[in-house]
Amino acid sequence: MKIPQYKINIFLLFVIFLELVYACDNFTEVELPSSQLTARAVFETKETANAAMIDIYSKIRENGLLTGKSTGTGSQFGLYTDELTYYGQSGTGQANFYNNSILASDSEISEWWNSSYSQIYAANAVLEGVALSKTLEAIDKQQLTGEALFVRALIHFYLVNTFGPIPYISTTDYRANGSVKRMPETQVYENLKNDLQKAIDFLPPAYNGSNRIRPNKGAAQALLARVCLYLRQWQEASNAASAVLNQTDLYVWPSSIDSLFEKESLSTIWQLMPATDGTNTYEGNVFNFSQVPPPVMAISTTLYSNFSSNDLRKTHWIKSITDGTNIWYHAYKYKLATNTSTSMEYSIVLRMAEQYLIRAEARAQAGDLIGAKEDLNKTRNLAGLQNTTAISAPQIIDAVLKERQLEFFTEFGHRFFDLKRAGLLDNTLTPQKLQWKSSNQFLPLPESELLLNPNLSPQNEGY
Repeated sequence: MKIPQYKINIFLLFVIFLELVYACDNFTEVELPSSQLTARAVFETKETANAAMIDIYSKIRENGLLTGKSTGTGSQFGLYTDELTYYGQSGTGQANFYNNSILASDSEISEWWNSSYSQIYAANAVLEGVALSKTLEAIDKQQLTGEALFVRALIHFYLVNTFGPIPYISTTDYRANGSVKRMPETQVYENLKNDLQKAIDFLPPAYNGSNRIRPNKGAAQALLARVCLYLRQWQEASNAASAVLNQTDLYVWPSSIDSLFEKESLSTIWQLMPATDGTNTYEGNVFNFSQVPPPVMAISTTLYSNFSSNDLRKTHWIKSITDGTNIWYHAYKYKLATNTSTSMEYSIVLRMAEQYLIRAEARAQAGDLIGAKEDLNKTRNLAGLQNTTAISAPQIIDAVLKERQLEFFTEFGHRFFDLKRAGLLDNTLTPQKLQWKSSNQFLPLPESELLLNPNLSPQNEGY
């Protein structure tokens, strides 16, 4: 259906409004325009309202914590922990992450903070616009509300695991946002858990459109399973993961490890689509290299040595490059670093393997050792490995954590978050990282934010 020109013009005005939001130096500086007409008009039709929501996903793909670029968590937290070794120039943001020498004044920290809260602001704008709409049908209101709640919870999840206590922003009211205070982590988790439970109620089981780029009920359940795992709510984590895995008509465990990162993979729960057809993932460009020594980063010897020789992930998800004498390795989950006639790989944010390993860990913690091993063996067997030899609950939990290291390397900071929640950061990284200290478990709040809003004080310890 062709959208009338006047509706296109309204949407373009709204995009300009959103872009102004993203251009602000600080999310607390954002003021609503004197006239609400532009924002409200966006939510008069399904087409323009959907376009506003899709624009948020494009912002998530391009900037902030979940971008697949070298500035995102997949790259930066890989360098920050023990997944990647840095070979680039000194004095860069990546060098600072690798050397664990982050400062509150670093531009990378401000970018993560401001992009994230701008994405949250945009999600809140959708929530408010949908609620006020007199013309959207109920089914469309539910879909958009569920998606916006999912996004709000997702970004806050990454913020709280990166910075510790943070503000939980649930309004576009700049007066309220200008003086917000940091919440304890437990309260942040309570808020985002509530958002996800509401999102599950609003979102349908089926995907809105193709290629799983709009979150459905399963995506919200998958993120809720992760949240409950981090909260050590074992039964709830297991139940939420099961709610996803039991949808066997929608989510299908692959028969080959090679198809897992293709855009059509039925093990994908939610993914981010490239900006234009023919382009593929930013990860494919960031991690793949052909010249040696590596121009920026490579898989660390620590990570590489943790794979057994018969682990298919070692040979299918990691590629070796040699100069005839020395060998370096790069992540090769995403194979395509160039333009193709049609996009073949999307950036996968949520996938089935995580749900199996969430349930495995939760079951082991709750005493269901047989079920825990069955779930753990799903990823092991797909990687060509035999069933786990772990017997006791502690052994199974340790095996799950190691499996997560091998399964999720360079994916959105999983390794950093896993080591932190398991209390293993210091013991794991102190022997490897000369400048590692316990306070590095959280990054500093941006110095500029503390100056603008003293209510965000105190700064995180060590900065």
